[in-house]
Amino acid sequence: MFEPIARIPAEELARRHASLRRHLQSVAPAAGGILVFSRLNIYYLTGTCGQGVLWLPLEGEPVLMLRKGASRARIEAGIGCIASFKSYSELPGLCAEAGSPMTRTVAAVMAGLTWQLGTMLAAKLKDHALVAGDHAVALTRMVKSGFELDIMRRCGEKHHRCLYDILPGRICPGMTEREIAHKAWEVFFEEGHMGILRMQAHGEECFLGHVSAGDSGNYPSAFNGPLGLRGEHPAAMVMGNAAKVWRPGQPLMLDIGFQIEGYHTDKTQAYFAGPESAMSDDIRRSHDFCIEVQEWVCDNAKPGTTPAELYAGSLEMARRRGFAEGFMGLDDNQVPFIGHGIGLTIDEFPAIAAGFDLPLEPGMTLAVEPKQGIRDVAMVGVENTFEITENGARCISGDSYRMLCVE
Repeated sequence: MFEPIARIPAEELARRHASLRRHLQSVAPAAGGILVFSRLNIYYLTGTCGQGVLWLPLEGEPVLMLRKGASRARIEAGIGCIASFKSYSELPGLCAEAGSPMTRTVAAVMAGLTWQLGTMLAAKLKDHALVAGDHAVALTRMVKSGFELDIMRRCGEKHHRCLYDILPGRICPGMTEREIAHKAWEVFFEEGHMGILRMQAHGEECFLGHVSAGDSGNYPSAFNGPLGLRGEHPAAMVMGNAAKVWRPGQPLMLDIGFQIEGYHTDKTQAYFAGPESAMSDDIRRSHDFCIEVQEWVCDNAKPGTTPAELYAGSLEMARRRGFAEGFMGLDDNQVPFIGHGIGLTIDEFPAIAAGFDLPLEPGMTLAVEPKQGIRDVAMVGVENTFEITENGARCISGDSYRMLCVE
């Protein structure tokens, strides 16, 4: 009786399945298929955020087995074999009944399971050898299709409009970080943000993002990013602090993500409390340098270039220009990357960092985020989301990167 709200096209799912099968043969050559556990990866491969496990064999039909939500999955999913289960011991029988029996060696996306559930799975599937298949999924999701890029381009347009065009008219010096965060949410929801940001790194959390006024930008951070923040509370290191006021003469950094239809763009917009004439040379020079780094990365992020080469070049620019101290964070806040993949999660493969030597290719999407900490003042800089094309990187989250003055 019910109709699906939206559906991933059948040809798009078929493309994803074929890509994952291809990568699986190089990542886990002994495996005859892969078990996928996290809701998000199940959504990526079926079109429904199921609570359970997907079996994707190298040959044969995928089988979606759910603890909860089979009725919804039958409305939304773009695959035909859907079953309910209570125990992992039922999985081999359900797959066999569907005509896609589990093979002797099985790959598993192990990051989608807790240690407790992984141990239980191994015990219940004692007749099967489990091997890691996570990297095959990362490689598959790394390159976006036209279907995915269309969503991300629309997301980036909304993102820029919110932070660059609308929000400056709703915030002013004298507001607290929390008040600014609430105004940002107000604008984001008006423009269609779907209310959730997802991260895949174990233990990382994100709600809206970072709102950091003045020296909050260098406040000690436990988040794996360069921008510091006081946050709401030690138990909620997100958004902005109710006691921290954005004062005249201070930069304000909003590093906050946008999400529509499951896909994210990442963007940092810098603001200054006062006229441009009141901006110090340190603030102006540091922000301009970050724009230069972003432009250099954009110019050089062409198919065949590696993320490691982009990272090394950025570090060399910072060293040569005298910005090495504070580049990508001050002291313990400094991080060993200048960007990351992005898509269904904020933090996808690959990082723009040392050791990431897989060449860029068209369809990849990267968030590039050069930042500069100014001791006892603030952090400044930019972040935008880029699409890798045949001709190089193209920004999909706006085309103006200046620090906006708000009086």
